[in-house]
Amino acid sequence: MAGRGLTTGAGASGEDRQAIERFLEMLAAQAGAAANTLAAYRRDLALASGALDGGLARADAAALGRLADGWTALASASVARKASALRRFFAFLAEEGARPDDPSPALPRPATRRALPRTLSHADVDRLFAAIAERLARDPVIPTDLRLAALIELLYGSGLRASELVSLPRNAIHPDRPFLILRGKGGKERLVPLSDRARAAVAAWRAHVASDRAFLFPSGATHHLSRVRLFQLVRALAAEAGIPPDRISPHVLRHAFATHLLEGGADLRALQTMLGHADIATTEIYTHVDSSRLVELVNERHPLVDALRHRD
Repeated sequence: MAGRGLTTGAGASGEDRQAIERFLEMLAAQAGAAANTLAAYRRDLALASGALDGGLARADAAALGRLADGWTALASASVARKASALRRFFAFLAEEGARPDDPSPALPRPATRRALPRTLSHADVDRLFAAIAERLARDPVIPTDLRLAALIELLYGSGLRASELVSLPRNAIHPDRPFLILRGKGGKERLVPLSDRARAAVAAWRAHVASDRAFLFPSGATHHLSRVRLFQLVRALAAEAGIPPDRISPHVLRHAFATHLLEGGADLRALQTMLGHADIATTEIYTHVDSSRLVELVNERHPLVDALRHRD
């Protein structure tokens, strides 16, 4: 990240600086965050680190409460931005296993309008899979193309988080079991459905993974594919499919999974379970994404519309 001309604030401790750098690298790779966004996160996290006696990475709920008390003179949008940066930072640390808890519930949540998630159209998804099919039609088939097919099928077909996907054990997915049990954020387990297509794609790829490898998507001798590399693979495929790469990331494919399921009539509670959201409010954002379909549905199906047609 230093190559972008941005440096973590001098007030941050050495431990905090390293943690902040890892977090920003994740944001750039997984979420495709822009340089200005990364700079804003870096500034907010460095300021918080410098204001906390024990540092940011080790801060508890009480320390965060005291930190938030110093924001009382700020506009609600500024408080929301700072709190959001810290919440994402602590969620990252918990997910990485860098700390066993997440103290961010102590942070304030001022009322602000929530941004809609980026997503893809059905046509966009069709173009992605058409590009994959073209790769797989080559003779001979390249194993890395089989890997790409399995990755995309699981991202879009099951809505996995990037971190969950790349760290899947080699034998996590069974050919005769249409679901996967995942341990997600906070150590909570959830059941994720697997399509026949996804299981077939995984089986084709796993045939090229040595039986003694720990991960389904290995990298090097003992590691798994990184989220940065997954992000690069997804964007390269998008460019190949004629989709602007800056419109897509592994997380956007997860959003597309959720949006398209909801468009197809999926129950919101079922979607919450599949995505692993602790709060239904997080899942409800997709009802706003689907608003165009709701308008179309009313215009096509509402009985008053039929009455007006007959009157005409």
